[in-house]
Amino acid sequence: MKLSDFNYELPPENIATAPARPRDSARLLHVGATFTDHVVRDLPRLLRPGDRLVVNDTKVIPAQLTAMRGPARIGITLDQRLDDGTWRVILRNARRVKPGDELVIGPEFSAKVREVQEGGIGVLAFEAADFYAALAQSGALALPPYIPRPEGLTAADAQDYQTMFAAHEGAVAAPTAGLHFTPALMAELASAGIAITRVTLHVGAGTFLPVRVEDIAQHKMHAERGYISPAAAAEINATKAAGGRIIPIGTTALRLLESAADDSGRLSPFDAATEIFITPGYRFKLADLLFTNFHLPHSTLLMLVSAFAGVERIRAAYAHAIAAGYRFYSYGDASLLERA
Repeated sequence: MKLSDFNYELPPENIATAPARPRDSARLLHVGATFTDHVVRDLPRLLRPGDRLVVNDTKVIPAQLTAMRGPARIGITLDQRLDDGTWRVILRNARRVKPGDELVIGPEFSAKVREVQEGGIGVLAFEAADFYAALAQSGALALPPYIPRPEGLTAADAQDYQTMFAAHEGAVAAPTAGLHFTPALMAELASAGIAITRVTLHVGAGTFLPVRVEDIAQHKMHAERGYISPAAAAEINATKAAGGRIIPIGTTALRLLESAADDSGRLSPFDAATEIFITPGYRFKLADLLFTNFHLPHSTLLMLVSAFAGVERIRAAYAHAIAAGYRFYSYGDASLLERA
């Protein structure tokens, strides 16, 4: 398929710039043989006892930094922590940077440039007494460009752009399907006999990068680091063996599960980077349903949901959602997709 196959027209008023309040009051489109309109707090009644939700418990970090190389201002967006403790980053004004340079971020926070690669990608070794404390002091959230903040980030954004499951620091962007969950909804799910398993995929800055090639087979995904514990894999395998359904909460959880499952659908523990790129024609190994937001035109995530639910069904579902006034993208409404 071609990039142009994954386009649709979205009126600007359908782009959410703040989340629903409370979070579980967002709308939810159930996409099966027919389309039915709900709200997120209806989710327990749309699932079955014995089903298992799989949530991504990554924690968003303030990944936008500004550094100085002499008089030159250098923008840094963290992307992925590498095994040796360095970070792959996206540099702005990268032509002013070369290996060996020191980038000064704060009085006791700096970075040594290890590599500068094509496309503004760099590898930096940060120097700070406590990296995450320094990041909290000097960094800013990397909100998506379609959430405008002309006056700067609001006090609410730091909380709004973090899921209730957030535990392990390392994500540049939020796993946004998880933003809809509240303690009250979690209690209802538990009462309905629906279990929860936590996995971790640190969402990288590549999630914001557009696909630039018409032949989507030529697109290269940025790697993202994922973790599935032995206990989590055992829970998911036991649910499948008992006839329960596995429902990833978001495309990040789905991509991690599909990266770690074998062709028979059995899940193994996982501690590695994944570059999995799911497009129509992919044969899913593990996920039975998918709870996810509405995704951008031409995005790899729109390709993924089209692979999961069917290209024509997603086109029709998105047309329904637009006509019905659903809110799109990171702070927007949700869908519950049946697998085609």
